[in-house]
Amino acid sequence: MSIKVKFFARMREELGRAEDAMEHAAGLKVSDVWREMSGGREMPDSLLVAINMEHVKGDPELKDGDEVAFFPPVTGG
Repeated sequence: MSIKVKFFARMREELGRAEDAMEHAAGLKVSDVWREMSGGREMPDSLLVAINMEHVKGDPELKDGDEVAFFPPVTGG
């Protein structure tokens, strides 16, 4: 199973890359991708996630070929 992973804004700066890819067995969840890509850190509750350019909530299971994007919380003012 192949997953494309993208990081935006502060996430890109903290992790030192804009995108990556990973191969994994079926049953992979969003939190598994985050943990693997962030060096074992727990996924922050405030992290925004999109799968195939659609915002998702919770910790959905991924399918082969999915693109997962991580965004820091959005603030405005």
